[in-house]
Amino acid sequence: MDLFDLMREKTQEQEAPLAARMRPRTLAEVVGQEHILGPGKMLTRMIQADRLRSVIFYGPPGTGKTTLARVIAGTTSAGFEKINATTAGKKEMEEAVKRAKDNLGMYGKKTILFIDEIHRFNKGQQDFLLPFVEDGTIVLIGATTENPYFEVNSALISRSTVFELRPLAPEDIQVLLERAVKDASRGLGSMNVSLTADACRFLADACGGDARSALNALELGALTTGVGEDGRIVIDMNVAQECIQKRAVRYDKSGDGHYDTISAFIKSMRGSDPDAAVYWLARMLYAGEDPKFIARRMMICASEDVGNADPQALQVAVAASEAVERIGLPEGKLILAQAAIYIASAPKSNACINAINAALESVKADPSPSVPEHLRDAHYPGAGKLGHGSGYKYAHDYPHHYVKQQYLPDALAGTGFYIPSGEGREKMTGEFLNKLKHGDDA
Repeated sequence: MDLFDLMREKTQEQEAPLAARMRPRTLAEVVGQEHILGPGKMLTRMIQADRLRSVIFYGPPGTGKTTLARVIAGTTSAGFEKINATTAGKKEMEEAVKRAKDNLGMYGKKTILFIDEIHRFNKGQQDFLLPFVEDGTIVLIGATTENPYFEVNSALISRSTVFELRPLAPEDIQVLLERAVKDASRGLGSMNVSLTADACRFLADACGGDARSALNALELGALTTGVGEDGRIVIDMNVAQECIQKRAVRYDKSGDGHYDTISAFIKSMRGSDPDAAVYWLARMLYAGEDPKFIARRMMICASEDVGNADPQALQVAVAASEAVERIGLPEGKLILAQAAIYIASAPKSNACINAINAALESVKADPSPSVPEHLRDAHYPGAGKLGHGSGYKYAHDYPHHYVKQQYLPDALAGTGFYIPSGEGREKMTGEFLNKLKHGDDA
């Protein structure tokens, strides 16, 4: 690196956005991601021991993928090369591999090749890396916002360890915001910035787990807010809302606002009001609620409040949960809305929950009535001699695959737990069961 390159690098560091300047430089400075970076975790051990193998970091923007690569670059004894797949072509890859070969041949040093947005490489470009990953010429670090099991060649996946980075928790982002306000060399400490507690919480909640977004909003506030009479730049709730272009919603994810809103959402779906259901869904999404939590509650509602009046509702809710987990936000809002509207618009029945609750009460009152002899297992040796299964009627041997037979314990014979409603598909189910029990006279 010549003098001009050094000057240019220093200038870029000084002029870089706050989020770039505040990137953690050591493993100790990294906040969050304890599921992969906690004490004794495999990735932590690999970095500390400088024994890194090829890895792929997968997660939403602002969760620390590039930061981890930079931390590794600062701690490893290996050479370090960086390529951005959005701009690099085969020439840049060939040059990086050549330098890696020279490093290995002349100095016995491995080279870590960091490829940002690796999913942008086509199959041919990804295949080019395979032999060099295979023979140890390079140790690959790939970073992607897309699911690598769909976007990265299976051959590369099989030679790498995939680590999923999750959106940062609000308390983690608060730590980063407070650190940026206090840091005088890289942060805003020299500007005498004061970030109020409610503004800090709001930015941490509103950024949706993206640390870069929160720090960018903080910097914008510091640069556009005038100095007060006391010489301080105060970033309060009003400034925070303007900087992140989002109004504060009265919604504490650990308090009453959280429970009140999800309650209103569930009751709106139960009450067959799709307009209200989609409104409360929007309130939760706007406030940064975890979409997986919303999806879980919709699955419960689909079974508890719709049940067999429309069995498809549960399938829609489960499919929505899986799709949102795979796709994430913001696109996931469409999937959640579709499912919420379907559940709200479906015919309703709580017959299933009434049935299981009544059955549980019966079991609680008498936990162990005997299984009738004709229902007992007759397959194991000696069961026949004990009379197990004797007199059992195989339903498929009879017309309409049905024969009258006692299936409950003797003490509960004739007890009804499931009483179908007259709604939707369950109306047909009730008529069918009634006809079986009472024959053509029903």
